[in-house]
Amino acid sequence: MNIPFVNLALQFQSLESELVAAFREIGRSGVYIMGDQLSQFEAEIASYCGVRYALGVSDGSNALFLSLKALGIGPGDEVITATNSFIATAWVIVACGAKPVLVDVAEDFNIDPACVAAAITNKTRAIIPVHLTGRPAKMRELKSLAEKHNLWIVEDAAQSIGAKYNGHRVGSLGNCAGFSLHPLKNLGVYGDGGVITTDDVELYEKIKLLRNHGLVNRDKCEVWGFNSRLDTIQAEFARIKLRHLDRWNERCRAIATFYAARLECVVKVPPLAAHEECVFHNFVIRTDKRDELIIHLESKGVQTRIHYPIPIHLQQAAKTLGYLEGSFPQAELDAKTMLSLPIYPELTDSEIEYVATSILEFFN
Repeated sequence: MNIPFVNLALQFQSLESELVAAFREIGRSGVYIMGDQLSQFEAEIASYCGVRYALGVSDGSNALFLSLKALGIGPGDEVITATNSFIATAWVIVACGAKPVLVDVAEDFNIDPACVAAAITNKTRAIIPVHLTGRPAKMRELKSLAEKHNLWIVEDAAQSIGAKYNGHRVGSLGNCAGFSLHPLKNLGVYGDGGVITTDDVELYEKIKLLRNHGLVNRDKCEVWGFNSRLDTIQAEFARIKLRHLDRWNERCRAIATFYAARLECVVKVPPLAAHEECVFHNFVIRTDKRDELIIHLESKGVQTRIHYPIPIHLQQAAKTLGYLEGSFPQAELDAKTMLSLPIYPELTDSEIEYVATSILEFFN
């Protein structure tokens, strides 16, 4: 078999007639920026996440950046986040003029609340927990720390739309949250896109201004803002896909359950907890023989990926932060042993069986 790590074309084909009809309707309307479809999507995604407000923005990175700006994060401030995320989680802090304070993670790949507690100083203003791989971070402990030290929580929910923690969806667990609509995400559009969710009306109004140049209307500018809007056509594509999201996520959970049952005897599989509902943006196994396994799977036609091979604290861009190799042992161990397997709704049962069998063949 030939099993790609992702196959976005399959999903497009299943929705093609609906997507093309939407493109034609919006194309003929002549309204391509800030159209009605954006407002409709914002209402629907807010309802889905269980919050009062949502704002479509240009991408997931700007969803975090605008959230921090609206919270007043700036020079002299510190923001704590995990070292094993995509680089955007850290650069948005730097772009605000603040200092990213990186910490280690726990066995579930998510930020370790004990490490967060140890990193809090009188300069700390916010925590950005990353719901990595589609698994919610330990929000009960993080919210307790935030309340104790009067800190903001900005969820990095880029990989986790639809996931639940104690029955509540991510995006409703902090002061605000940033989602990515990148094509590779569980709810992906056909280009870049992002969403911010919040229950805070003051924060909502600030971000609403910031994403659109600071304009109150076409001619009146109230604050210095940015150009970070979600296009009308991408908003409509997201609306269409949102109707299918729960079914897609359920399929990914079924694939993850199958992988875990077949592979737990030879590799470390993702832990499951009763209070979490993971959406498995990635299914990540761990093994000391990771590099050899990659070569074997390639020979069998199975593509894999590593998310992420270089932790943020070891990136050249982060050198001025002063971290060294050995600073965060768990994240560094994960980077050397973790491997993401193919997981997307369009995979067939025979394909996931082939992936699992190929891995078992390697170890046996």
